[in-house]
Amino acid sequence: MSESSVLTKTSATGTPVARHDHPAPVLGGLGLFTVLIGAALPLVDFFIVNVALPTIDHDLAAGPALLELVVAGYGLAYAVLLVLGGRLGDMAGRRRLFLVGMAAFGLTSLACGLAPDAWTLVGARVAQGAAAALMLPQVLATIQASTAGPRRARAMSLYGATAGLSMVAGQILGGVLVSAAPLSSVLGESAGWRSVFLVNVPVAVVGLVLAVRSVPESRSDRPAPVDVPGTLLLALSLVTLLAPLTEGRAAGWPLWTWVSLGLFPFAAVAFYRVERRADARGRVPLVPPSLLRLESLRRGLVLVVPFSVGFGGFMFVIAVALQQGLEMGPAAAGLSLAPMAAAFFAASLAGPRLVRRFGSRVVTAGGVIQGVGVVVLALTVWHGWPDLGLLGLLPGFAVAGLGQGLQLPVLMRIVLSDVPAERAGVGGGVMTTTQQASLALGVATLGTLFLSVASGAGMRDALIVTLLVQLAAVVLTTLLSLRLPRTVG
Repeated sequence: MSESSVLTKTSATGTPVARHDHPAPVLGGLGLFTVLIGAALPLVDFFIVNVALPTIDHDLAAGPALLELVVAGYGLAYAVLLVLGGRLGDMAGRRRLFLVGMAAFGLTSLACGLAPDAWTLVGARVAQGAAAALMLPQVLATIQASTAGPRRARAMSLYGATAGLSMVAGQILGGVLVSAAPLSSVLGESAGWRSVFLVNVPVAVVGLVLAVRSVPESRSDRPAPVDVPGTLLLALSLVTLLAPLTEGRAAGWPLWTWVSLGLFPFAAVAFYRVERRADARGRVPLVPPSLLRLESLRRGLVLVVPFSVGFGGFMFVIAVALQQGLEMGPAAAGLSLAPMAAAFFAASLAGPRLVRRFGSRVVTAGGVIQGVGVVVLALTVWHGWPDLGLLGLLPGFAVAGLGQGLQLPVLMRIVLSDVPAERAGVGGGVMTTTQQASLALGVATLGTLFLSVASGAGMRDALIVTLLVQLAAVVLTTLLSLRLPRTVG
């Protein structure tokens, strides 16, 4: 008899009858490490390009509009397809989709690194974003389905730490790779920016080998078919909002950008109504409104939006300000964020112990600390520009990173704390879509604000204005955190 067969019943004649119960999948330490690699890669790649944009422009003669598409094409495909990726994992198996997504991410990264012109690079980046959307939702869903109790709390804390650290580390790694150009003997002068994509290939190969050995398979017991109307309307909603905001300034705000923004509210309302109608008729919509009735998920997502908008905009603006305003090289611009990464990592490690004692008030404290860091950074820029160096920027970056590290891992844990295991893929997709769309929105809005102010008032004033807007987002996050459930599951 197999291990999954348990004799718990007897027939009318007294003969034991085997009941086949499939044991719950268990995610071990190596498996958790492997899926966290899958969580890190898409976020690293969203930010790694920021410091490489000037060299991409120089080598491919891309121009501002195409450079925006290099960033936005990836972000749009990623955000639009994340919930669908979670649904497909629930249906076909999360480990299987993780492997497919990882392999596709490695191949599309190779295509990005070998792109001969700007339009090819844009197309490869869109495909890379789609691959990331297949892979990332399976990480959260696998953690939800194959861990429980303290192990799940620890895994979720590590996931949040990985997500936040990846966003900062992406720009650090990008700066180092662009400057070091390890493939210059093969790829010539363009090796620097190409290496920020090609570095993903060996990582993806390692991830595939480890995943085959260590990641358990899981899927929903009652998988639902793909919600085609909901998928199309969600895609339309995100594209009509993010595409014009991202491309508008560089393209000169042509008519299509205003038409697109005008369509957005209609697409969003249509999406909500279609999903609500499907839920009421007993179908399983792409984003079930009943899932949004979970208090922890709903209130957590409300905080993820302003946090991610501020974070995404800040990282993009800092990359431009340090390289073009302070004339730092890519390596120096990237390494200036090392104090933020170190502080974020330290706070993430301390987070689980603090949460056990103080609950969700850790998020409130993190918001206050981050706000102090942003104020310090703004004052530093005001008084020290244009003679700022790594040491001058260190205090503001470190304090802001400490506050961010106390917020993001806990927020992600709160959002998914009450999502049932059979809806793990959908819940993970909803959270990552919200985060990714907000990051892209931050790049589009704060980036546009910064570049618009810089063209008239200069880089220093533009950076200060942007930091003050981010400070407003931090204050909003801090106030909203007071409404979170005090106990974190």
